Order: sequence, then C-alpha cells, then structure tokens
Amino acid sequence: MKIAKIYGYLKKDLDIVEDSLNKVIQAEHPVLRETSTHLLEAGGKRIRPVFVVLAGHMGNYDLERVKKAAVSLELIHMATLVHDDVIDDAALRRGEPTIKSLYDNRVAMYTGDYILARALEEITTIKQANVHRLLAKTIVEVSIGEIEQIKDKYNWDQNLRDYLRRIKRKTALLIATSCKLGGLVSGLDEKKAKKLYQYGYYIGMSYQIIDDILDFTSTEQELGKPVGNDLLQGNITLPVLFAMEDVKFRQLIRETFQEPEKVKKEEMNNLITALKQSDAVERSYQLSEIYLQKALKSVSSLPDNQAKRTLEDIAKYIGKRRS
Repeated sequence: MKIAKIYGYLKKDLDIVEDSLNKVIQAEHPVLRETSTHLLEAGGKRIRPVFVVLAGHMGNYDLERVKKAAVSLELIHMATLVHDDVIDDAALRRGEPTIKSLYDNRVAMYTGDYILARALEEITTIKQANVHRLLAKTIVEVSIGEIEQIKDKYNWDQNLRDYLRRIKRKTALLIATSCKLGGLVSGLDEKKAKKLYQYGYYIGMSYQIIDDILDFTSTEQELGKPVGNDLLQGNITLPVLFAMEDVKFRQLIRETFQEPEKVKKEEMNNLITALKQSDAVERSYQLSEIYLQKALKSVSSLPDNQAKRTLEDIAKYIGKRRS
C-alpha cells in the first residue's frame, strides 16, 4: 500500500493546495517561471502539506487558511532542495535533471531565493504573530542546519549527537512546523499545537533515518540517484556511523575517501556491501522505531477523530517502509 492511500479522503483539498502551489510560483520572468515549474512538476510526496491539512482537521478547519500555511511550508522545502542540489553538485533529483544541471548554479540559487520569497509572501496573509514567529525561527534553524551539513562533509569523527542535530534541522523541523502551523491556523491552543509539533518532530526524525537507510538498501531506479549517493557526497548518515564502530570498516572508509573526487564505483560497491553485512541497518531501524513510538504517544491525548487516526496510521506506515 502507498502512503497516499492512508489520506486519500483528503485528495480534494490536497489538489486545491497543489493548484495553489502552481499559481503562486508563476513568475513574470520566463527563466524563473520555467525553473520553478520544472521543480514543481518533478513531483514529490508533498508530505508537509499533508501534515498541515491533517493538523488543521484537529481544530476549526478553514481550507483557505490551511492552504496558505501548506503552500508556504512546501515552498520553503522546495527552496532548500534547489540550494541543496547546488551544494551537492547534484545532476538528478527524483530521477529528473536538477535546475543547476539544466541551467547553472547562479540560476538555481536565484530560483531558490525566489521560491522562498513567495513562501513568505503567501504566509503574510495570515494575521497571527505566533505563526510568523514559528516560521521565521524554523527558517533560521534550517539555514544553520545547511551550514552544519557543509561543515561536516567527509568528517569521519562525527558522533550520534551531531547526526541527530543535523537531521532535526534538515527534515524534522519543517515537518514539526507543518503540524503545528496547521493546528495554529485552525484555532488550536498552544498546548494542543505543541503536541502536534512533537508528533511532527518525531515523525521527521524517523522519516529521515529511514531515508538514510534506503540510500544503501534501495536501487538506483527507486532512489532516482546512485545508491550510496549521500556517502559519496560526504554526508555521514546513521548507518555509516553505526558501521564505523567496526575498526575495519572505519579504516576502509578512510582509505576509500582519501581523495573523494576519485572514488571509483567498485570501491563504493565494496563499502556498501560491507555496511549491509554489518548490523548498521538493523540498528538504524531500531532507532527509527523509537522515534515512531514517541510520535504515537505525542498525539495519544488529543481528541479522537479521523485526522488523529490518520496521523497514527502514517506513523505506522513509516515504520514499515522498506522502499
């Protein structure tokens, strides 16, 4: 079963969000219009809008307000992807050429800036100071996370805390903010909105951990990029951290990446095989499951309705994800 089936009853509202996304990114300048549209049409799970809409159903649901929040969150996410591709010198995303590969780094950076500006413009129509404070704080933290990721590239002396802090800023914060914003624009009090934020944070942590596992256990066709691409780019993820507890693997990875730009495909395949033969993948799934259980506990005290049950079902689905 695909995750979209879990929240299939929201399709009408999510289609309205998608249509709004398309309208919002239409720039007057033809290049910005082409690049933004290309990014949008490349697809994606739109998981942030889903969480905004679901959280909205926990309060007094107003589609127009929820839509504004959902569009803003997804645009911020899209902007970070464009900037990520420049930093990682990535040619593909989801199997499609990146903006930086179709144009150049400068066009990609300005596209990301434009999309971010449109996100901020969209959220200003919601006259709630707490919404703007939360969004601004999240953008600051995400930006710090991007810098930290650059700083930590090919740093083999990282620890678990470094990794968890990085994925918090990279993934979990935007999902947590999506959940809380959906609640806030729907009139939830701060206590209930905080429960949704905690749920989103734990879901985001688990989701990213599983993504990092799949970077080694999926195929290139499923990933839309080379297997082990994160490691090739110098990003030390949880399975690598666990595998490096073995002295032989740590030595192998240091030797392989003495000159990162010269790593051969055969050498990467050897590393990936060694990692998969260790207990790193299993231990990574175990940590993911801990976060999922915390996510379920976070919403357990919220009023029981279809949206809450869907949030619980999404958590259970993520826990079983193997592709």
